[in-house]
Amino acid sequence: MESDSQKNEERRRVGLIYDDRMCKHSTPDGEDHPENPRRIKEIWRKLESAGIPQRCVVLNATEAEDKYIALVHTQNHINLIRNISSKEFDSRRNRIASKLNSIYLNEGSSEAAYLAAGSVIEVSERVAKGELDSAVAIVRPPGHHAEPNEAMGFCLYNNVAIAASSLLNGRPELGIHKILIVDWDVHHGNGTQKMFWKDPRVLFFSVHRFDFGTFYPAGYDGSHTMVGEGLGAGYNINVPWEHGRCGDADYLAVWDHILIPIAKHFNPDIILISGGFDAAVGDPLGGCRITPYGYSVMMKKLMDFAQGKIVMALEGGYNLDSLANSVLACVKTLLEDKPIVGSSEAYPFESTWRVIQAVRRKLSTFWPTLADELPKKLTSKKASPIKSILISISDSDADNDEGPHILSANLEEDVQNIVQPLAMLKVDGDSHDQEVNSSVPWRSDFSKIDIWYASYGSNMWKQRFLCYIEGGQMEGMQKPCSGSIDRRPPKEIMWKTVPHRLFFGRSQTRTWGTGGVAFLHPESSIHDKAYLCLYKITLEQFNDLLLQENHPSHDMTSPLFDLTALDSISRNQSIPLEALKGSWYSNVVCLGKEGDLPILTMTCPLLDIEGFKSGKLPMHAPPKEYVTTILKGLVEGRQLSEEEAMAYIQDASARSL
Repeated sequence: MESDSQKNEERRRVGLIYDDRMCKHSTPDGEDHPENPRRIKEIWRKLESAGIPQRCVVLNATEAEDKYIALVHTQNHINLIRNISSKEFDSRRNRIASKLNSIYLNEGSSEAAYLAAGSVIEVSERVAKGELDSAVAIVRPPGHHAEPNEAMGFCLYNNVAIAASSLLNGRPELGIHKILIVDWDVHHGNGTQKMFWKDPRVLFFSVHRFDFGTFYPAGYDGSHTMVGEGLGAGYNINVPWEHGRCGDADYLAVWDHILIPIAKHFNPDIILISGGFDAAVGDPLGGCRITPYGYSVMMKKLMDFAQGKIVMALEGGYNLDSLANSVLACVKTLLEDKPIVGSSEAYPFESTWRVIQAVRRKLSTFWPTLADELPKKLTSKKASPIKSILISISDSDADNDEGPHILSANLEEDVQNIVQPLAMLKVDGDSHDQEVNSSVPWRSDFSKIDIWYASYGSNMWKQRFLCYIEGGQMEGMQKPCSGSIDRRPPKEIMWKTVPHRLFFGRSQTRTWGTGGVAFLHPESSIHDKAYLCLYKITLEQFNDLLLQENHPSHDMTSPLFDLTALDSISRNQSIPLEALKGSWYSNVVCLGKEGDLPILTMTCPLLDIEGFKSGKLPMHAPPKEYVTTILKGLVEGRQLSEEEAMAYIQDASARSL
């Protein structure tokens, strides 16, 4: 008598494609790179060790034909990728790659790109014909960033888009009229979006880190407001996370309250998954926390559509263990193995519900099933504010590249034993949430220690500074601040001048756009004079301010600037913070004392000063909106007239270091 698993395997014919030839695409000089051949080798090794290939239909990789690639890419782009690995390009291959966005090229790139695209076409056609129930293409280079006329973001050809267009336009006899593309890579699928922007036959869904337009590929193509155009309006769906650390609960909430309701109405003939696994736990580029269990549930939910006709093509994923385990979980789900045991945090972040509500409102005119407001009983259950509130948008654009009702009914048993999240943060009056402090012990102590924070740039205007304490943004700011855990206003404000040089450096910021931002030379000089607005805040708030100014992937279970640093800074004058290494404002400088309290500011390390002097780092005049904010601070603070303040800013912008 046959077992249930044997019957399942007969019923579920899952295809696999893997080919070592795609490993020939590597960095030209052998330097390390996150998108490297080890990625697919490790996946295949993991599948083999689990006995998966023997249970699947293993197919040979084939190169894509140009006629199918030309359905989404321009002829110029095809000519480049086809020929880039030939000897005639040996002398200029690296130069061409350097002009592209996050691309390397070598002698094996052309073949790998054609094999990757061809493999996804091959399995998609077999699933469409019914020869396979589903399939997984373990391919590289990835594809979803590749645009019609440009390779970018590690991607040469847009593998999934080519396969989708091939089914719709190249092989109409296969009877595929509607395709759902699900892109769960942590980065927005900008290339795929552009290729189907006006096409109602393709429902493109991307859930990704957006960070208010600052996360790669940056810009606003990944915004939830980008819904398609013309006949394609409403068929482009972006779910843009405001920050990293999103995990199983966040993604499954999006599945349940956006993707699944729309998929029911769209009723696709086949589903293509841009299977990036850089949102997985431990990924060095993604900063999110999906577990293999989470991916298996996401996959299982999609199997309810298109008669289970699913093709998953590998995109990103750069933690080899997490990548391999997550792909294994997805393949096992397609084989209808027993569900993977697992669980994660009980509730999504508060910001997740905010994003879900915004997406539903924007799409409700196209998909009436989203018109109803989600009940407050549902959206009031949120992850701990400790995890969510301190994800910031800063003046720096340096990447340091971060219950049963929430999950569907069949997951209730999996979350029953999860520790309940902390109560929501209370910020009313002068109270400081004791539950938060008791969960992160240093906060309780640091909330009782006062320091003077010295601002010298846009934060000299009180309303701007309060964005870092209370959250929000002012006119002219392109991104909001998340605010501090302790949202009490400063106890006192005063002004002071110091013998330090104000200057403006860098050329682009997340908050202000094109233009420089203020820095204070860490070393004093009798020839210089800088105006400071001092805010008496707690050491806890100062740590939260450091986090927001620098946007690191620091979990704040420990402080950035601790009591040892506070004790020693008066002797050392400045302390470069190792946890913020590489960030723009990683150097804490002591500018003396006011009363018994130290005056602390943050600026660039001395090494950056040398970079500004040599021209390695750009010095740049600040943008108009930034200048206006500094003017308001100096004038409303009664330090200078408007004319004097403008002259002060212009002098700081014009003088070399």
